[in-house]
Amino acid sequence: MVARGVSPADPDGVAGWLKSRSLTPERIVHESGQLSIWLQRGLADLGLPAICIDARKAHTSLSARHNKSDAADAEGLARLARTGWFTPVHIRSQESDRLRVLVGARERLIRLRRDLEGHIRSVLKTFGIRMTGVGQGQQRQAFHDQLAAAGETDPVLRTIADGFIAADSTLCLAAADLERALKARAKSHPVARRLMTMPGGGPIVSLSFVALVDDPGRFSRTSDIGAFLGLTPRRHQSGEMDWSGRVPKCVDAAMRG
Repeated sequence: MVARGVSPADPDGVAGWLKSRSLTPERIVHESGQLSIWLQRGLADLGLPAICIDARKAHTSLSARHNKSDAADAEGLARLARTGWFTPVHIRSQESDRLRVLVGARERLIRLRRDLEGHIRSVLKTFGIRMTGVGQGQQRQAFHDQLAAAGETDPVLRTIADGFIAADSTLCLAAADLERALKARAKSHPVARRLMTMPGGGPIVSLSFVALVDDPGRFSRTSDIGAFLGLTPRRHQSGEMDWSGRVPKCVDAAMRG
C-alpha cells in the first residue's frame, strides 16, 4: 500500500489528491453507478487511466471480506485494480447519451399524459361520467371537449377540468415537440435512416438502437448483439438437469417496443 486517504468524489478532486502526493497511477478503477459516466469522462479528459468496472461483479469479490466499510471497499477495489480481476464497463459517448435522453424524455411525457388521463377518468366515474377512449391524436380535442362538458355539471368539476385540460394540453405539446425533434434527428443520422428501411423500424426504435449499441466495434460477432439486447434464453445446467427459460429482457423497454 503506497498511500491511503480521502478525496472528493469528482475528477478535479481525485487529480488534486494524486498530485499533492506526487502519485502517477497506472490504473484507476471505480464502480459503475449514477455518477460513474460523468466521473469516467472527467478523469479521461484529465489524462488519468480510469476504468469503470461492473459493480455487480465487483460486489462478488468485495462481499468475501468480513468487514464492510468504505475504507475496506476502497482497499478491495485497489487490489482488484492491481490483479486485473474485474470486468470493464463500456461508457457510451455523449452523442449516444443525448439520443437516449431525448428518447427517454418523450417516453416520460407520454407516460405522464396517460397517467393524468387515467386519473381524470377515475375521478369522473365517481360522478357517473364515463369518457370515450382516445385512440388517435385527432381525438385529443374530443377528450378535452368531454372534460369541459363534464365541468359544466358541477363547480368543483369545473375547477378540476380547467386545470387538467391545461396540464394535458401542455404535455401533448411538449411530447409532440420532442417527437418532431426525434424524427429530425433520425432523418439526419445515416445509420438510423438505414435502420428505418426495415419493416417496423421507425425513428424511435432506430435511434434507441443506435444509442444503445453506440460503438459496434466492441462486438466481435454480430450475434453478440442479440445477447447484449437480452434476446437469448436463460439456461440452467447441473448434472442431468438442463433447461432453457425465457429471455431475460435485460435491456431498456424502448428496444422491446
